[in-house]
Amino acid sequence: MCSLWLHRPNCDGGTDYVCFRTCLNGIEMLEGNYLPPQMPLLKHRQWLPPLEAQRCCAVLEKLHGFCHGPPLF
Repeated sequence: MCSLWLHRPNCDGGTDYVCFRTCLNGIEMLEGNYLPPQMPLLKHRQWLPPLEAQRCCAVLEKLHGFCHGPPLF
């Protein structure tokens, strides 16, 4: 399974994250927040077609301040 992680710092000292993972049904998109040492909080999960996932990734980077990074957990 291949994955792409996007992160951005948030005001509580944690990190907002979006993870795109390839699956049999397309691309799984996970959105949440991580503030160690707490468990990651999953806020939203959805499956997208590959082209829609690419557009969503570009919007998150250009308009919402997310940057590529290593897996958080």
